[in-house]
Amino acid sequence: MTETTADTEPIPAELTGAVSTILDSFIDDKQAQLAPIGTELDQLVEAARRAVHGGKRLRPAFAYWGWRAAGGSAKKAAPILTAAAAIELVHASALAHDDVMDDSETRRGKPAAHRVFSRRLRDAAIARSDAERFGRSAAILLGDLLLSWSDELLGRSGFKPESLARGRVYFDKLRTEVVAGQYLDLLAQAGGAGSASDALRVVRYKSAKYTVERPLQFGAALAKADEPLLSALSSYGVPLGEAFQLRDDVLGVFGEARVTGKPSGDDIREGKRTLLVARAYDKADTSQRALLDRHFGDPKVDAAAITAVQDVIRETGALGAVETVITELTAASVQALAQAPVADEEARSALRVLCDRVTNRNV
Repeated sequence: MTETTADTEPIPAELTGAVSTILDSFIDDKQAQLAPIGTELDQLVEAARRAVHGGKRLRPAFAYWGWRAAGGSAKKAAPILTAAAAIELVHASALAHDDVMDDSETRRGKPAAHRVFSRRLRDAAIARSDAERFGRSAAILLGDLLLSWSDELLGRSGFKPESLARGRVYFDKLRTEVVAGQYLDLLAQAGGAGSASDALRVVRYKSAKYTVERPLQFGAALAKADEPLLSALSSYGVPLGEAFQLRDDVLGVFGEARVTGKPSGDDIREGKRTLLVARAYDKADTSQRALLDRHFGDPKVDAAAITAVQDVIRETGALGAVETVITELTAASVQALAQAPVADEEARSALRVLCDRVTNRNV
């Protein structure tokens, strides 16, 4: 990548284009490797290719700016861009598995991977139940494949072994923590309405750390960051990652399908036990709680019921409370960044812009 200026796009087209090219080239290579096994695997490889297309490329951006914050050179960025692309494989894996667990219909405005697999079998006159089981199973394998590929792509990044060893500490933490967060999320949904503290713990481990903190530390460690910078990036990254996920939770209830790429009110159908929901239950009166109990987690909930749930969330003050938390977390992140001992002021500027980008959004 070329040098950027302080007021440029923090996720520039150069970065997103380079990551996409790296992923396409890597998947081309894996397709050639799998070809002798059988042409049937082309469907799996093409599903992998679709899984890594699109998205905001936030995690590669944070890894890149973590690298720059630790003194990494913009003129010698090929290794960090490849390493950052490996995080996108982890992300695609998590999304494929998440969509199976949530039984989601769409992802980024297109059919989720397990739906694509199952429809292909139904088109071949396979029984619906068998086709759906196949779709779920194939999507789980897709997620497993993407996760295993992430380690391989990181190994191809070109970093020296000692640099890779430093980066792998945070790459491994990232992969472990996102699974831990997913499991906590499953427990919360299975157990019914949880507390606000439970919801925030899920936010931290399912999304915050693996979206912002760990990618930042991963990139910085690859550039041989010292402990004060790694700690400062954590102080910046954790609250920002939490604010990012809380914004996502608000969009999951109030977002427009044409913008978010997922059905409106999807988190209501899925029964997502978020801070927004925990706050609503805490403040709901008897009739409001009954309405939430009746509609929350109902996969067949209609538009009128979604509107009724949205009204309760607003009337209880839950939406306002979460917006306040987002504002406070973002302010904490900005303050931590201002005090961080970054080696490149351009990196500080880009990370400041990303604070706004990830919290003030509609998708």
